[in-house]
Amino acid sequence: MAGGNAIRGTRVGAGPMGEAERGESAPRRRVAFWCSQGHETRVAFASEAEAPETWDCPRCGLPAGQDHAAPPPAPRSEPYKTHLAYVRERRSDADGDALLEEALSKLRARRGA
Repeated sequence: MAGGNAIRGTRVGAGPMGEAERGESAPRRRVAFWCSQGHETRVAFASEAEAPETWDCPRCGLPAGQDHAAPPPAPRSEPYKTHLAYVRERRSDADGDALLEEALSKLRARRGA
């Protein structure tokens, strides 16, 4: 008698499966999307489903649209901002100097200088 594992040597989804076991597939339609690089992507949707306006191109990652003549533009990438850049947006140089002077005066008072 073999071990106690009845599904040994098989995997989930293995075995003869056909239309009878899975059921009939939904009617589909293919929608073409084009990116700004000229790549075409055809995606299958259920016939009653509404296709999205944009789809990410699997080749280059840019957004793709259904209009071949006018694909969506590439998203504008913002450069990385440091914490200091965000602080400088909120505070002026005069505010920074005042804060620095306040912190230095507290430090000097603590040291007794």
